[in-house]
Amino acid sequence: MTSSEKRIPGPDHPIEVVEHSGLIGVVTQDGGKVVAETTSAVTLTEVGCPAVHYLPLADVDQALLERTDSRTYCPYKGEASYYSLVTPEKKIADAVWFYEEPFEAVEAIAGRVAFYPEHVEIPFEAVSD
Repeated sequence: MTSSEKRIPGPDHPIEVVEHSGLIGVVTQDGGKVVAETTSAVTLTEVGCPAVHYLPLADVDQALLERTDSRTYCPYKGEASYYSLVTPEKKIADAVWFYEEPFEAVEAIAGRVAFYPEHVEIPFEAVSD
């Protein structure tokens, strides 16, 4: 698979993006600093992967984010870019990812970011409808 290959989700590789009902909060593991709170998240489910909450960038404390040069490619979503999460206690490289121009099938994640769960805690969330 090349970094330019594009695949469309389907029966062999389903991907679904749905609005998340309720409040989602994200805090750091090292002191509980609130990183984000939103009632406007979407949840992406993809075969073989855990569900991922994508939060509007506007609902994230952007003072805690530092853009990196890292990039990865998913043939179903496009090119991902990254932020480090920077708190007074530490800097966690590439802890947050986003797709600036996601493919059409997952365009609902545009303008949103996701957090690697090993770097943050999501202490409160309501179940999606």
